[in-house]
Amino acid sequence: MTDNLIETHYLPAALEALQAFPIQLGDIQPICHSENVTFRIIPRDSQTHYALRLHRPGYNSRAELNSERQWTRALKEAGLAVPESLTTLTGHHFHPVNIHTTGELRLSGMTTWLPGIPLNEHLPGCTELEARERIYRQIGAMAARTHNQSTSWKEPPGFQRRKLDAEGLVGEDPHWGRFWEHAALTRPQSRLLQRTRQQVQIALGQYGMTPPTFSLIHADLNPDNIVYKNGNLAMIDFDDTAYGWHMYDIASALFDERNHPDFASLRASFLDGYQEHRPLGERDVRTLDLFLLIRGLALIGWLHQRPEHDEPEYFRELKDTICAECEKLKPKTIV
Repeated sequence: MTDNLIETHYLPAALEALQAFPIQLGDIQPICHSENVTFRIIPRDSQTHYALRLHRPGYNSRAELNSERQWTRALKEAGLAVPESLTTLTGHHFHPVNIHTTGELRLSGMTTWLPGIPLNEHLPGCTELEARERIYRQIGAMAARTHNQSTSWKEPPGFQRRKLDAEGLVGEDPHWGRFWEHAALTRPQSRLLQRTRQQVQIALGQYGMTPPTFSLIHADLNPDNIVYKNGNLAMIDFDDTAYGWHMYDIASALFDERNHPDFASLRASFLDGYQEHRPLGERDVRTLDLFLLIRGLALIGWLHQRPEHDEPEYFRELKDTICAECEKLKPKTIV
């Protein structure tokens, strides 16, 4: 969606939403339109900037969004670098606003804007392997500390987030879409992905869902959702937070590097950083290729549901890589 369309459809609602929060507006900047419409808010009387999101209807319920805020507050208390929520003048995390041009009702919410740049903007200029390894070691440590917190945390009453179990990832109605129905797949490719779906369900059943391996996860820990500043990293965008496998979080963090010539080194650095804070068994590590495949299937499903974000060259590379991995899949040897 262009900036012009964002201003036409969503800027009036964003300005209306701001009236519910304790902010004296200095400037408002459209940032992106993906699952949510995001604006950067620069207050008139504060050095702290904020992110204002108009949340996509039907993606997360109000209870799920409130639960997201409860978890990020707990992560912050555990020492992790994450945004803080700004509550409304009446003490709520979210305020409903109407999008008059589309007829939508969206929940608006605000969090602190973490200084820095998205890691995906820093990595292209990070050409030295040692520097790149250092970053992935840090991401591994951050993921491990997140999983340590989530496995030991007692959720408050009423806490709600979706479950990314086998059904949520590769069932009949996966959370990120029926990937095998993407219009750009050939019939043989569609049949291959359907066969793979069944094989993955078998493998996940063998792996199991135990507390040490399955808890609250970020679920979209890719470089878009990591902020880099002066060698330090922070996590943002917990919109996809779910109960899921820790190895899916790890796969999400590593997926964009899977075709990098130094992927083996970056993967090893990530796992080293992770295991400095949380153990991983050999059986867990063996499933990483499986979860990288699952991440790829989820991305195909997401693009199937969001054709406006589809980039043909990216999709062709993704499809070819995932189909090749599907051809090699042998569930009985995974776990």
